[in-house]
Amino acid sequence: MSIAASLVEPPASATTEPVLIARDLHAGYLPGINILNGVNIEARPGELIGIIGPNGAGKSTFLKAVFGQVSIRQGTVTLKGTDITGWRPNKLVREGVGFVPQTNNVFPSLTIEENMQMGIYQKPKEFKEALERIFEIFPVLADRRQQRAGSLSGGERQSVAMARALMMNPSVLLLDEPSAGLSPVRQDETFIRTRRINKAGVSVIMVEQNARRCLQICDRAYVLDQGRDAYTGTGRELANDPKVIQLYLGTLAADVDAETKSHQVVADAAAAPAPAQEFPPSDGPTPDEQLPTEAVEASTAAEDLPPSQEPMAAPGVEDAAEGDRD
Repeated sequence: MSIAASLVEPPASATTEPVLIARDLHAGYLPGINILNGVNIEARPGELIGIIGPNGAGKSTFLKAVFGQVSIRQGTVTLKGTDITGWRPNKLVREGVGFVPQTNNVFPSLTIEENMQMGIYQKPKEFKEALERIFEIFPVLADRRQQRAGSLSGGERQSVAMARALMMNPSVLLLDEPSAGLSPVRQDETFIRTRRINKAGVSVIMVEQNARRCLQICDRAYVLDQGRDAYTGTGRELANDPKVIQLYLGTLAADVDAETKSHQVVADAAAAPAPAQEFPPSDGPTPDEQLPTEAVEASTAAEDLPPSQEPMAAPGVEDAAEGDRD
C-alpha cells in the first residue's frame, strides 16, 4: 500500500509487536566518553514517538546511533526482529529506515526533483512511481520540481528533506528537531505534515525542542536526561505529570517561547511601514496620499529570507562535536 493511498485508512494497530526496539544503548563520539548511558526506546507500527529533554541529554545522538552514524558500544537495535546494531546508513535505508537530520538535510545545488532521485538512488527503476506518490503528499514540490533546493525557505527545505526520506517508502522515519529554526506558522505546518505521514502507517520517532507541542501530537513519548530515558508514557500523561512539568517542560517551554518571540520580532519589523516624514503644509495632496497602499505594506516570514550561500555538507554528515549540543 502506498503512503498516499493509505492516507484515508487508519494506521496499523499499536498492539502488535514493535517495529523498532533499542535496548540498553550506550554510545558516544569520543573513546571512553558515552553520551547515551542505557537508553531503552521502542516504536510500534503506526506510532508517533516523541523524544524530549534538556540540551545535552542525548536526543539527537540516539537517532544517529540508530542510523549508524555513532558507534554503539553496548546494547542492541532491532528492526522487525532483525538485529541492525551498527549497520551502515545505506543498508538501513534499503531495509526501511529513513532519517531527516536537523541541518544540512538537502543538496542545495540540486533541484527538488534531483533531491528526490538521491533519495531512491538504490532503486532507480522505482523513481517515477515513487515520485508520483511523494508529489501527492507534497503537491507544492511538484509545481517547483526544477527549482534548486538551496533557494528554498527553511520550511520548504524541510519539506524536501522529509519527502526525500520517504522516497524509499520506509517503515520507520527518524526526525531530528524538524521545527528548529522555523517560524510559528511553519512549525505548525511541519507538525501537521508529520502527523499526516504517521497516519499513513509510517512509524515516526521524532526528537523535538518544542516539548509541549510534541506531547500534544505524539502517541507516546520519552524524556531523556543525561543519556537515559528518565520518563515514559503517553503524550497526555507526560504533559500532565507534575514532575515532568517541573523538571523539563518549564525550562523547555521558556526556550521555545524565547525563540518564537525572536521570530515574531523579525516578522513585525519586516511588516512595519517606514516612519512617516514631516513635510511643510501644502494645498496639494501629501506624499502619503500619492502612494498606493500596496507600496507601504510588506510582510516577509523570517524563514523565507534568502538562505546563506555558504557551501553545505552532504545530508546526514555532521561534525562529531555536534553531539555535545543535542
